[in-house]
Amino acid sequence: MYASKFLMEALPNIHLLGTFIVAITVVYRKKALYPIYVYVLLNGLFAGFATWWIPYLYIWTILWGAVMLFPKNIPNKFRPIVYMTVCALHGFLFGTLYAPAQALLFGLSFNGMIAWIIAGLPFDAIHGISNFICGTLICPLIYVLKKADKYIGI
Repeated sequence: MYASKFLMEALPNIHLLGTFIVAITVVYRKKALYPIYVYVLLNGLFAGFATWWIPYLYIWTILWGAVMLFPKNIPNKFRPIVYMTVCALHGFLFGTLYAPAQALLFGLSFNGMIAWIIAGLPFDAIHGISNFICGTLICPLIYVLKKADKYIGI
């Protein structure tokens, strides 16, 4: 997850994190929290444990939690669109989910927080659209992860 984000940093708000989180959550359920928080820790270690990092402690868990709410037996024909949509929604809402921490950390009023969210909407639009497109890889990744688990006997 960290390597993919690092390799794609030149593209603003375009990455495979949502794709990986949805796929590993579908396959590994609660155990998916391990790689999610390893990613969060690596981000802090390599980019610095600054105020921008604090929302990462919860923001990826929200996507994990949303996926955990889905039934395990979603019909095959609906899986791609369901997973792509939740991934996209997380991207569209990223700034809004991030905003409460920013408001607390920087002493923003409610109106200041709303202004911060509005200022970030173009970036959230890019994030949501790219998450939807990258989400096309979720079902193939789920397939590969399940195949690998069978192969190694997990």
